[in-house]
Amino acid sequence: MFHLLTIAGSDSSGGAGIQADLKTFAAHGCYGMSVITAVTAQNTTGVTAIQNIDPEVVEAQIDAVFQDIRVDGVKVGMVSNSALIRAIAKKMQQYAPPVLVVDPVMVATSGSYLLEKEARKDLQEKLLPLATLITPNMQEGEALSGLSIHSREDMEKAAAVICQKGARAVLLKGGHLAETADDYLLYPGEGNWLQGKWFPGQRFANPNTHGTGCSLSSALASEMAAGASLPEAVEKAKAYVALGIQHGLAVGHGHGPIHHFVDLYRKAGWEEGK
Repeated sequence: MFHLLTIAGSDSSGGAGIQADLKTFAAHGCYGMSVITAVTAQNTTGVTAIQNIDPEVVEAQIDAVFQDIRVDGVKVGMVSNSALIRAIAKKMQQYAPPVLVVDPVMVATSGSYLLEKEARKDLQEKLLPLATLITPNMQEGEALSGLSIHSREDMEKAAAVICQKGARAVLLKGGHLAETADDYLLYPGEGNWLQGKWFPGQRFANPNTHGTGCSLSSALASEMAAGASLPEAVEKAKAYVALGIQHGLAVGHGHGPIHHFVDLYRKAGWEEGK
């Protein structure tokens, strides 16, 4: 069994953050571990309060896991200030996990802003270069590249700039494109030359999409820890999340969560929503 660690914020509604990560790890047959960076007062309609965890406590959580349990992959999600980013980057350099997926969480699905502006520089210079893969959405891609993104061509240019600034590989998510929902992967290919690959996306008439980004990055970390190549991991992770969105749960009064266990429920012979 592969051991996956999530370093992220807690979502009190259970649909995103640490909770979504652990559900995704479990759905992939992995043993999940967690380091909490922040506690959020959050539900399906938005984020009302954030309490960051002291960086020293975050470091202690990371030490406690790595010093006792083999870690096959790490996913980093919500880190909302420079002190937390520096602390996590220091520990990732120290322990050098074989897989490190960073979801540069800046904006929640609900539109709530989650990353302090002054922390962007530390995120880009200290943490992102350590990652095996980063997974920004279009808004985050604009913040990281400094470019406006409105088309597939814009996505290709932005991904190239993000890699030029230090990222090893980037999966730029196109869920907010006007006509498609395609994602673009730019990654080291043969001879370490960067090569791009498009992954077609599908839109579903289901508003329950809370936690999609968290779940995708956790699925990617799970697949890569199991030995999948970057393109293979993206293909499988996208299929997992697409199924979860298609069967998204009508929980709460806003954007409900995706269904993390559709496939397992089917295999167990359980009715959805039971």
